[in-house]
Amino acid sequence: MNKLELQKCANQLRKHIVTSLHAAKCGHPGGSLSAADIVTYLYFEEMNIDPKAPDKPDRDRFVLSKGHVAPALYGALAMKGYFPEEELVKLRKTGEMLQGHPDMKGTPGVDMSAGSLGQGISVAVGMALSAKLSEEDYRVYTLLGDGEIQEGQVWEAAMFAGHKRLDNLVVIVDNNDLQIDGSVADVCSPYPIVDKFKAFNFHVIDVDGHDFDALDAAFKEARETKGMPTAIIAKTIKGKDVSFMENQASWHGAAPNDEQYETAMADLEKVGEALCQK
Repeated sequence: MNKLELQKCANQLRKHIVTSLHAAKCGHPGGSLSAADIVTYLYFEEMNIDPKAPDKPDRDRFVLSKGHVAPALYGALAMKGYFPEEELVKLRKTGEMLQGHPDMKGTPGVDMSAGSLGQGISVAVGMALSAKLSEEDYRVYTLLGDGEIQEGQVWEAAMFAGHKRLDNLVVIVDNNDLQIDGSVADVCSPYPIVDKFKAFNFHVIDVDGHDFDALDAAFKEARETKGMPTAIIAKTIKGKDVSFMENQASWHGAAPNDEQYETAMADLEKVGEALCQK
């Protein structure tokens, strides 16, 4: 896809996120919307995947370590063709396939169940090590929250990945600077994030997580990096493109009511219309 096509795809993904959360009446819009461009790039440009063969051995793997932003993952999987888009409005419904956190046993295209923060990166590191031991060339991607990296297990995994020189691993940090209790800098500052990953022997790239040119360059640089894993620190806006959600920690884990849903969808329609004028 070219840049404009990716932007339109991300806009549609954000509409799916808002719609599914409105239908569920609960969930996590802020981080889902901030991660939408990153997830769009991964699923529609970067990763070697095939919805017709979701378990093919040579596929790239994705682990959503910040599992609460599952609506972003589900929207991308549906748009990619892993399951019908009609399933998205069944989010968090009892007995349905799309639960509040990803379930690898219940949802096509999900490589790892996630939910307990800090654990996903450890699984991703294990996957990357497995590929090296088996001499397979698939790549592993994992998306973390900047609040999530306050967890100690993240750094144990990072230390191991750097030590084992896992250059088939890409860690992406969705750096929207907000978590459920407020600013990550105030709750328990993880800054400087770049320097921390460098200290664990990562190649680190600092980018605007909403700029598809920057994301394209970052992921290409990661592919060209040999002998060490890559960490992409993506600066993002929590609640991106929904006016009343942007940069508001209160929208970390709250679903829009009917009136808020209409406002959010109108905001996203305006963004889509602007893209159609380009």
